[in-house]
Amino acid sequence: MTHGFRKSGWLSRLWLALGLSAAIALPVHAIEVRPMTRAEAGPQMAQAPSDFVRWRDGFRPRALAAGIRADVFDAAFRGVAPDAEVIRLDRRQAEFTKPIWEYLDTAVSDARITNGRSHAQRLARTLAAIEQTYGVEGSVVLAVWGMETNYGSFRGTTNTIEALATLAHDGRRRAFAEEQLIAALRILQAGDVSPQGMRGSWAGAMGHTQFIPTSYLAYAQDFNRDGRRDIWSEDPTDALASTAAYLARFGWRRGQPWGVEVRLPQGFNFGNIDQDLRRPVSRWTELGVRGTDGRAVPNYGEAALIAPAGARGPVFMVFDNFRVIKRYNNATSYAMGVGHLAHRIAGGADFVAPWPRNDRPLSRSEKVELQQRLTARGFSTGGADGLIGPNTMAAIRDFQRSIGVVPDGYASSALLQRLRGG
Repeated sequence: MTHGFRKSGWLSRLWLALGLSAAIALPVHAIEVRPMTRAEAGPQMAQAPSDFVRWRDGFRPRALAAGIRADVFDAAFRGVAPDAEVIRLDRRQAEFTKPIWEYLDTAVSDARITNGRSHAQRLARTLAAIEQTYGVEGSVVLAVWGMETNYGSFRGTTNTIEALATLAHDGRRRAFAEEQLIAALRILQAGDVSPQGMRGSWAGAMGHTQFIPTSYLAYAQDFNRDGRRDIWSEDPTDALASTAAYLARFGWRRGQPWGVEVRLPQGFNFGNIDQDLRRPVSRWTELGVRGTDGRAVPNYGEAALIAPAGARGPVFMVFDNFRVIKRYNNATSYAMGVGHLAHRIAGGADFVAPWPRNDRPLSRSEKVELQQRLTARGFSTGGADGLIGPNTMAAIRDFQRSIGVVPDGYASSALLQRLRGG
């Protein structure tokens, strides 16, 4: 799940977690607690660095005040110490990122499509039952599974308690990590998994479809009715149903595509290409937007247009389900990956228009330079952080208009060269 600590980005789901922060804030005097003694902690816990032990012993009363039993806390933290690899990955900030077409080459590879179709056959009855229950197509659930862990092949092996404790002790994102720790301890206390079995990514996302603990508490399902909401085992049933429940909760519409590839008329105003500019399909039809077959796009509801590679790449009309996928991971590339993979698993065709594969993507430092040069020219980007968001795209469009080129808002190496050229 989203975006934040994990590349696949699960941070967007943090804001959707239900009501745990209030529990964390309960006064510690509401229950009689005391720090663990060295004897209670055991020899393994005693070996942790002293500053980590101080944090842990300070966190323990807050966890107990939030309703976590002492035996659950102590069992979960036995042998837990800071993990240097978690800190390294948390500090990592990539200088270079893949262009959208390379991302999709991996996300929707031939192997992933083939494996998705194989799982669709193998799990046909389970997926049909999930669709009947939650109204989310099996191909979509499979696509999330494929994107998150390559159909369960890479679920992560990091101890979730240790990962979150490391992040909490480190302090950079302590409030988030401690909230997730409380949620993880609640999961252990409910008996859904053992401390040894609770494993996942370095940032605390767990299981086949990478739920963070608060999202697990809010949306996880016991679909196979064995008494546990088990997203970790080899059987993916509960994880797939949990993903469907999550998407349904945020408004998934069965039968609506995430988006469709479209063609624009000559001279189309690229200022209309904005994820936040939503119009009825009929209005886009009036403006000359058509499907790749030349026909009007069916009325799937309000839609926006996106051009992730600018005027030289494919253009898409995206619908409400595109926004629902982004609740799972708030990245356009991720939502396109899930949507297109689901489409291909279900037998759909690839995109029609080619990507501008000869374009060299900008590095993060070059994006910062582009923002700085735009702002210096009087086209403010609202800051220079190396992230191409709405403000930067608007500034790019204004600059492009000023030099008489198509204002598609795309941050290309050619654009940076124009800015460097004075």
